[in-house]
Amino acid sequence: METDSITKPGRFHFQSMALGKCDACGCSASGGSMGFGSFLTSRFVGVRYIYQQYSSSDGLYANSPWYKESYNSIQVWGRIPVFKNAQISVLAPYHFNSRDTETGSHSIQGIGDITVLGLYKVVQTKTDTTFFAHTVQLGAGVKAPTGTYDALNNGSINPGFQLGTGSWDYLFLIEHTVKRKKFGLGSMVNYVVKTVNDKGYRFGNQFNYASTLFWLHEQNDFSFSPQLGLAGEVSASNYQYGQEVEKTKGNILFGRIGFETALKKFSLGMNALLPLSQDLTGGRVDAKFRLGVNLNYSL
Repeated sequence: METDSITKPGRFHFQSMALGKCDACGCSASGGSMGFGSFLTSRFVGVRYIYQQYSSSDGLYANSPWYKESYNSIQVWGRIPVFKNAQISVLAPYHFNSRDTETGSHSIQGIGDITVLGLYKVVQTKTDTTFFAHTVQLGAGVKAPTGTYDALNNGSINPGFQLGTGSWDYLFLIEHTVKRKKFGLGSMVNYVVKTVNDKGYRFGNQFNYASTLFWLHEQNDFSFSPQLGLAGEVSASNYQYGQEVEKTKGNILFGRIGFETALKKFSLGMNALLPLSQDLTGGRVDAKFRLGVNLNYSL
């Protein structure tokens, strides 16, 4: 059996937060800062629930009203080994989103965009041969337009109020984990390249980053890890028929707090992201918070 550089052989292995799949202002409601992997289990299948809350305004007047937007996502996800040092990550979401308007509440629900990502471990040091244990993974993947894109939402304050982008998008990432005894730091950067959908609309490319400190306690078949970190998203402007759409770019920085715990092959994770600074769609969208809960089974 391969010796894991981060924890005991055959048990748990820390993964840095990986990949988002839509823009920083909502869209398919996963968000780059929520990640595409578990910190505690390197090979798993599971279910994750994500809730995001925003408020939006047209910004035409100083007293323009603000309306609540809620994004819910239930995701089947996993990281599946294919051969030594290589994994396939899959995320298949179902979204149910709502927002208040002047005329009442508007909701949409349905299957979102499915993402498939290949990862390859290029560096793995041994804990008994170095002061710090390092793991580096590179990844690339694709997001398929399986979620519905409704062009009527283009005129909304938040163009991310969609089930999907309607386009084939491409993802690239680097993950790095460094650990010393029970303490460690997981970091990642990833970049999402968006393409034009069949309605002539292209969401802006997105850069995501995250860095999280963790502490790991292991005893027999039980593990517990509290986590604290920062995460951010930077989205470029959207384009329609080749023309830049004004006030659609944005950036946001989150503080992140959470934990993961495992008993035998089952693990539970919870985390919360609170915005520390943001500038979304020219100040017309205000992110409130994100919450995530996941239940995984280790392979």
